[in-house]
Amino acid sequence: MKKIMLALSCALATSFAMAQSVSTVVHPAWSKNAAIYEANIRQFSAEGSFKKFEGYLPELKKMGVGIIWIMPINPIGKVNRKGTLGSYYSVADYTAVNPEFGTPEDFHHLVDAIHAQGMKVIIDWVANHTAWDHPWVKEHPDYYVHDAKGQFVAPVPDWFDVIKLDYSNPQLRKEMISALSYWVTNYDLDGFRCDVAAMVPTDFWNEARQQLDKIKPVFMLAEAVEPDLQEHAFDMTYGWQFKDIFGEIAKGKKNAADMAAYLHTDDTTYNPNSYRMLHTSNHDLNSWEGTEFVRLGDAVETFLVLSNTLKGMPLLYEGQEAGNTKALDFFERDPIVWKDHPYKALYTKLFHLKQTNHALWNGLDGGQPQMIKTSDDEHIFAFVRSKDQDQIVGIFNLSDKPRTFSSTDPALKGTFINPLDGQPTVVPQELKAWEYKLLVK
Repeated sequence: MKKIMLALSCALATSFAMAQSVSTVVHPAWSKNAAIYEANIRQFSAEGSFKKFEGYLPELKKMGVGIIWIMPINPIGKVNRKGTLGSYYSVADYTAVNPEFGTPEDFHHLVDAIHAQGMKVIIDWVANHTAWDHPWVKEHPDYYVHDAKGQFVAPVPDWFDVIKLDYSNPQLRKEMISALSYWVTNYDLDGFRCDVAAMVPTDFWNEARQQLDKIKPVFMLAEAVEPDLQEHAFDMTYGWQFKDIFGEIAKGKKNAADMAAYLHTDDTTYNPNSYRMLHTSNHDLNSWEGTEFVRLGDAVETFLVLSNTLKGMPLLYEGQEAGNTKALDFFERDPIVWKDHPYKALYTKLFHLKQTNHALWNGLDGGQPQMIKTSDDEHIFAFVRSKDQDQIVGIFNLSDKPRTFSSTDPALKGTFINPLDGQPTVVPQELKAWEYKLLVK
């Protein structure tokens, strides 16, 4: 669901301080160096089916994808439906499969095929609200919030196709955890991406995570930024703030110094072992705010690489590897136009680099970024990450003009190779507009 995020205030800093917030979350071991792929089954192909998407799995494996997040697979409500096909997030049955995509057997086969490729799979979960024609509406109206007149309530006015659930009801909580458990038990799913997670009480998520982990260790992604969600429930939250600052820098409203300042804020807000998801697009951004090419212009590749090298888990939204330039319709069939594009090779190199270079691993398994001071900190954003025997340096010109600069930082001493092509390289003293350089020793 589209969510309006409030910008967090930033304080300028040239180094990162360790956060002191609490976290008892134990990440599944397989998530420590994973990149995540968001699959939109409806728009993957003209057929919009599980079977068609399954044929693409070998390519995702070659790219180095670790986790596949599949957008909601549940049946969609018909009452007050938006458009012809409706919103994926208007769930009419929590334990059924949307026939638009295939049969339960088709989905079983897809999950098994993902596991056979050595990847993990999570599905989108909509716990905050249901469709108007979910069975609970008639069978358990007490599961829902009502207004002073006794009427059902939409979570926000524009979401008129759904009604809000009432988590003060203990039986609802029990039913929702049962439904979550159903997919882990019967389909061997590896976790969930939870829609508008902050609109559901955190203590519910804490209980749900505890119960799910009793079945198998799960991975939980919250569409939210609130740090308390990562204390006991979620492995990862959305890096919405990064999306905002990427866009402001691309438009010339902020610069590299603002990026460094925000990173300090992020690092002192979240536990050092909490994952943040970094991205240049997702289903909401693509459909409602435009593609990354519209929002970021000539800086698209710069922020693509930055989101793969900063501390966090990079997300690739279906079609980005094909350079998709279409804002996909949210309520109708609108298939991606698949074509060869250089970004597929770039994502592949970056995802494989993340798998092998310990400095790029997630949470405490990876390296804590340290800022590199240059003579032009207003426009040149430079950092180093180190872990075990691995190190990576990133130098980015976050402006639309060529920049010259110098630095005496010890991290820039020695000999380097470019990890994207394996060739020897040197520390640059000039970068073209939006140019970047990655260095490893």
